[in-house]
Amino acid sequence: MTAQQLNVDLMKNSKLKFNEDVIAKIAGMAIQDIDGILSMNGNVFDNLADKIRSKNDITKGIDVDVGEKQTALDLEIILEYGKDAHRVFENILQEVSAAIESMTGLKVIEINVYISDVMTKKEWQRQNKSNDNNRVN
Repeated sequence: MTAQQLNVDLMKNSKLKFNEDVIAKIAGMAIQDIDGILSMNGNVFDNLADKIRSKNDITKGIDVDVGEKQTALDLEIILEYGKDAHRVFENILQEVSAAIESMTGLKVIEINVYISDVMTKKEWQRQNKSNDNNRVN
């Protein structure tokens, strides 16, 4: 058996799989610098966990379904007041799908974005500052 045959057989019989948390982390990193997103929101348990963690979880507010060849995501965000929600949505679609597809080869078939709140940057900073004061390091 030649090395090339071994490679073909090995590739045919092997699988590359991704944990949902890995896809969520890639999405969270891709979203970090999108203008108009103040924060990713999580559920009640995520918010409680943030009060005792020393740093924020970039996967907060991101739910992922991963298949063998494709993935779908649900994102919950806080929109900055005055920003165009449609433009922010389009930037999320572009950045998240490009990052996931280039890093994993998975096809992103759906991204749902739920805007749970809208705040000015000042309001958000004030709220975060009070949350930081309650956080355990």
